Amino acid sequence: MARIVILGAGVAGHTAALHAKRWLGKQHQVIVVAPNAKWNWIPSNIWVGVGNMTTDQVTFPLAPIYRRKGIEFCRALATEIHPEGDADHASGYVVVRSTEEGSEGTLSTIEYDYLINCTGPKLNFAATPGLGPDIGHTLSVCTANHAAMTAERFKAAIERLKTGEKLRFVIGTGHGTCTCEGAAFEFTFNVEHELRKAGVRENAEVVYFSNEAQLGDFGVGGLVFTQQGFQTTSQLWTESLFRERGVHAVLGAHVTNVESGKLSYEQLDGSTHELNFDFAMLLPPFRGADLVAIDKEGNDITGRLFNPAGFLKVDANYGAGAYENWTAADWPKTYQSPEYGNIYAAGIAFAPPHQISKPRTTPNGTIITPAPPRTGMPSGMIAKAVTHTVVDRIKGINAAPHEAPMTKMGAACVASAGTGLRKGSAAAMTMQPVVPDWQKYPATGRNMAGTFGEIGLAGHWIKFMLHVMFIYKAKARPLWWVIPE
Repeated sequence: MARIVILGAGVAGHTAALHAKRWLGKQHQVIVVAPNAKWNWIPSNIWVGVGNMTTDQVTFPLAPIYRRKGIEFCRALATEIHPEGDADHASGYVVVRSTEEGSEGTLSTIEYDYLINCTGPKLNFAATPGLGPDIGHTLSVCTANHAAMTAERFKAAIERLKTGEKLRFVIGTGHGTCTCEGAAFEFTFNVEHELRKAGVRENAEVVYFSNEAQLGDFGVGGLVFTQQGFQTTSQLWTESLFRERGVHAVLGAHVTNVESGKLSYEQLDGSTHELNFDFAMLLPPFRGADLVAIDKEGNDITGRLFNPAGFLKVDANYGAGAYENWTAADWPKTYQSPEYGNIYAAGIAFAPPHQISKPRTTPNGTIITPAPPRTGMPSGMIAKAVTHTVVDRIKGINAAPHEAPMTKMGAACVASAGTGLRKGSAAAMTMQPVVPDWQKYPATGRNMAGTFGEIGLAGHWIKFMLHVMFIYKAKARPLWWVIPE
């Protein structure tokens, strides 16, 4: 009997667990180690953040799903990986610290034959002094609970606007290396939409604050795409929406410090500024999980397995160097650790070789460049491919590893711009591939036949349908696997 241990139960980890059990059946063990009791469909947290959904609509308990599917669930935080085992463990194992009520902090070990690291991001609010909802001065939609807190503050802000107060809403990224600009974009326009619905838009200034050098970058270097039969760019497309909605943008910006009602920031030209706010939702940068790797002799080999940010190194070219040397071949295909053949990573947990957007640094040496997005659809597709490879090896199938390179992978993104049965809207975009391949597509980096965008009410309904479909899929309802990643 083989044992697969999966660290994390987000999009990547949950996808890996469900597919592994579906393909392996009862003959082999699938164990999920995750600190949280509930699964969260994070793309819908932006709707929780403006009060249009509750936390119960975007989360559900994991344990009943795993019991029903025959997957073992260990509610714990992985702290160490021992890939070579030791005197007491014949195979690799992980050390975990329980987060289960009644046994918090208890340490235990779990041996594995194959390890899939899907730990996702650590929300690194500490990277910017004063950032975050817990000990800082800004709000977040990164978790369902954060989003619920944000909704309460947003509701209070609307009540203040109704009395005639003038308020400034600042929404965006709280560090120069953040990813997930799409989530900041979505929340910005949902806030703007709700302010109009509440009849208080004229009293509110809405500011989109981003590390993007230009609108429409989204951490993927921007897009050239087809809209209604004509070619345009994501920059022009996005700028038109900002003009239409009266949203001001501060771009190429890195927050250096946040105080109550005020943030300080540096821009790409090296200039420094301050911006007062009454309501601020700023996303944090991501780090990898705080995992330590130790070899059989007890030596710390964390630097061999992980990059400095804590993401697992895989089959990527980490020595590409300057931007001019970057190619599609730098990006991983199998997501296997080069150090240990039975360790893989999926989703945010894998270390990318470099950014997708052009790297930019201020005259002061501050890096202001979006990190490459690896969430949502890419996370699920990578997790499925990695799991398929592991299952083949367990079954003794002599086949090449399954590949899911982001340089060949197409992805769809539906960015909500406001909810409503008849007045909602969303920007629906597809790109092929996610990471541009300038050798294959020298004009735009992407296949124009698979890269297009539209905005309107239909996009909102697609966004809502995706919410319903992926909650259904994640709950492993009948024929869940028919729904694509």
